[in-house]
Amino acid sequence: MDIVLAIILALIFFPVWVFVPLIIWLDSGSPIIYRHKRIGQNQKQFWLYKFRTMIKEADEVLYKQDKKLLKRFIAQDWKLEDDPRITKLGRVLRNLTIDEFPQLINVIKGEMSIVGPRAYIKKEMLSQAKKYPQTKPWMKTIFKVKPGITGPWQTSGRNIIPFDKRAEMDLNYAKHCNFWWDILIILKTPPAMLSKW
Repeated sequence: MDIVLAIILALIFFPVWVFVPLIIWLDSGSPIIYRHKRIGQNQKQFWLYKFRTMIKEADEVLYKQDKKLLKRFIAQDWKLEDDPRITKLGRVLRNLTIDEFPQLINVIKGEMSIVGPRAYIKKEMLSQAKKYPQTKPWMKTIFKVKPGITGPWQTSGRNIIPFDKRAEMDLNYAKHCNFWWDILIILKTPPAMLSKW
C-alpha cells in the first residue's frame, strides 16, 4: 500500500519533480538532492533524500567550521529556529514541506512508510539519549516500525516540540499504529504542511 500510494503521489505531483529542481539549480546550482544517513527499521541505516534547502557543504559548516552554531544546534534539540545555512528559496520549500517530496523514493525502495515515526540521525539519537535518558529504552520499540514521511509529531507542532515529547509520540505510534490512525495522520498532514507559511 505504501509503495502504491507513493507512486500515485509522485505522479500527481509530477510538476514538483520538474519545477523544484530547476529553481534550486537556478538559485544555487547543484546538487539538487541532499541525502543524509538516518536510522530505519531494525536500526538499519539508509540514505534519506530531500530537495537541498541549504548552502553547499552545509554539514561541513556546522560540524567543522562554526563551533558556536553547532553548540546552539545541539542545545536546541538538534534544530535551529533560524538556521543561517538555509537559503531564501530553501526556507520557502521548508515552510511548504516541499523539500520532503524526494522521500517518496525512500518509500518506493521500502526504506520508509508514508506514515511512521521520525527517521532519526544516529548522532542526534545518541546525544539526546544522554540529555533525555528516559527516551533510551523507547528506541527499541520505535525502531520496530519503518520511519515515515509524516507522523504524529509532524502533525502536532513540528519542530517546536522538544525531543523527549517527539520520541514519546513516536513510541506511542509504534505501540498502537493501525490503518485508521494512519488515515487520520494523512488527513492532518496538508494543514500541518501549510501551518508555517
